[in-house]
Amino acid sequence: MSITEVAQAAGVSTATVSRALSGRGSVSSATRERVMAAAQSLGYVVSQAASTLASGRNRNVGIVLPFLDKWFFTQVLDGAQQRLMQLGYDVTLYNLAGKGAPRTTVFEQFLLRQRVDAVIAVSLELTEGEVQRLHDLDKPLVGVGGPIEGVRTLAVDDVAAAELATEHLLGLGHTRIAHIGGDSASDLDFHLPTKRRRGYENALTAADVEVEEALVVGADFTVPGGYRAAKQLLGSPASQRPTAIFAASDEMAFGAILAARDLGLVVPHDVSIVGVDDHNMADFFGLTTIAHHPRRQGALAVDCLMAELEPDADAAPELESMPFELVVRSSTARPRA
Repeated sequence: MSITEVAQAAGVSTATVSRALSGRGSVSSATRERVMAAAQSLGYVVSQAASTLASGRNRNVGIVLPFLDKWFFTQVLDGAQQRLMQLGYDVTLYNLAGKGAPRTTVFEQFLLRQRVDAVIAVSLELTEGEVQRLHDLDKPLVGVGGPIEGVRTLAVDDVAAAELATEHLLGLGHTRIAHIGGDSASDLDFHLPTKRRRGYENALTAADVEVEEALVVGADFTVPGGYRAAKQLLGSPASQRPTAIFAASDEMAFGAILAARDLGLVVPHDVSIVGVDDHNMADFFGLTTIAHHPRRQGALAVDCLMAELEPDADAAPELESMPFELVVRSSTARPRA
C-alpha cells in the first residue's frame, strides 16, 4: 500500500496526504478527516523510519517527572499526552526522583540519544549541566512547575495562590487559621510547600493576625498525611483548636475533612477547610479549593514546544504565569459565634 493510493482514494495530492498524516503543515479539518478515513480503509500506516529520514524528527517527545502516583503529575502528563497524540507525536516517559544515578543516566544517555525531539520537565529543578546537555543537541525544552534558568517554564504563582486561599478564610471572619504544609521530602524541587506557607503567612500578616507556629504542621501531600496532621491540630480543647485549616493540597484537605469527622466535628460548622488543586474528588468532598488546571499546563507546554519544532505551528502562547481561581464549595463558612 502506497501514499499515492491513499491520495487517489481521498482525491488529494500526495503532499496533502503527507501533511495530514504527519500533523505538520496547513490542512483543513475536513480534508484531514477524509485522508485519515482513506488511509484507515486501505490499511496504510506511515513508516516511522521514512518519516524520520524525511523530516529529521522522530516525532517523539520525552517527559520527565518525579512522581507517577500523585494527582498533579498525572494530570499534567494527561494534558501533554493528549495534545501530543492530536499532533501525531509519541511520548517517552521518564519517572525520576532525587539526584541519584538513574537521573544522571537519563540526562547523560537516554535523552541525548536521537530518540526524542524535545523534552518537557514537570516539577523538576534541572541543573545548569542538564539544561546545557539538551541545548547542545538542539532539543527544545519546556518546564512545568517552577523557574529554570534559561528555559521557558509554565508555573502557578504558589505564594499568591496560598494568599488567596487564606484570604478567603480571613474574609469569612476566621482568625485562628491552621496550615497543613509539606515536609522536607516534598520541598526538594521549586520549594512548593515553602511558597504556599509563605503565602499563608503573608495573608495573616496583612490582616494583622499573628502567625502561630503551633498551628503549622508538616505532612507529605497525601490523604493519610493530611489526616494525621489534622488529628494533631483538631485534637486540642475547643478553646485552643483552629476554626479553619488551609491545606497545601486537596489530598491533605481530604484527610483533614476525614479527621474532623472522626473527632466528632462538623465541616464547616466546627472547622472550615480549604485546599489547593481542584482535584477530581474535590466536588465529592464539597471542598473549597484553588483551581490551577494542571491538564491545561501540560497542553500549553506542548504548544510551546511545537512553536519551535514545527515551522507551521501556531505561535507559542505568551502566558507563562498560569491562571488560578478560588472555587467555593461547602467546606468553608463563617466561624461559630
